Amino acid sequence: MKRIISIANQKGGVGKTTTAINLSAYLANLGKKVLLIDLDAQGNTTTGFGINRNNLKVCIYDVLLNNVNIEDVKIPSEIKDLDIVPSTINLAGAEVELVNIDDREYILRDELKKVNSSYDYIFIDCPPSLGLITVNALCASDEVIIPLQCEYYALEGLTSLLNTISSVQRRYNPDLKIKGILLTMYDSHTSLSYQVASEIINYFKDQVYKTIIPRNVRLSESPSHGKPICIYDPTCKGAEAYKNLALEMLKNE
Repeated sequence: MKRIISIANQKGGVGKTTTAINLSAYLANLGKKVLLIDLDAQGNTTTGFGINRNNLKVCIYDVLLNNVNIEDVKIPSEIKDLDIVPSTINLAGAEVELVNIDDREYILRDELKKVNSSYDYIFIDCPPSLGLITVNALCASDEVIIPLQCEYYALEGLTSLLNTISSVQRRYNPDLKIKGILLTMYDSHTSLSYQVASEIINYFKDQVYKTIIPRNVRLSESPSHGKPICIYDPTCKGAEAYKNLALEMLKNE
């Protein structure tokens, strides 16, 4: 079953891009065909695969606003069966430019119809905001993964995200579902991480993935080397966690 999945949280620094990169990489390693879309103007998913944004002639911005076919923008990664749709700083102005376009909420959905038969999974790394770009992602998606860091302000802003998801369900995409809550940046040496994780599990119950992503230095280093963790250091705890997450997702399909 083909799935289009947004990875969303308007709070920055929660492991959203790290999850987009490494979950996509491990699913591809496990034999799935995966497309990963960088929908954030910061372009961290793009550079996380070693793609030089300065050398790009087209990106996801051109798909959304210049009628460029998404097939002409995607780039094969060094991982077999994993393609990337990159982002550049051009995307920063897209919110304003989309405002006056008819059916602006459905642009990405309509573009993905051209390629979704070629992939088992399409992941969308959303920007840390709840504007038109994120709404486009949610309108195009079947499901949402919400990363939550195991830190004091983990639930800050979550109500706004859940309200946005509910609004998209009511107005644009009634089939959209929350696929799961992913606990990230777990520090086993602190009682705070345990307390926050327990609180989230108690509140969301079965919606929380059993796999928990630990705070891990090698995981933090890998984007600066332009490599997902399965290539940069496949033996570290962060790599093991994302491999387990991919296996858990496949098991639950």
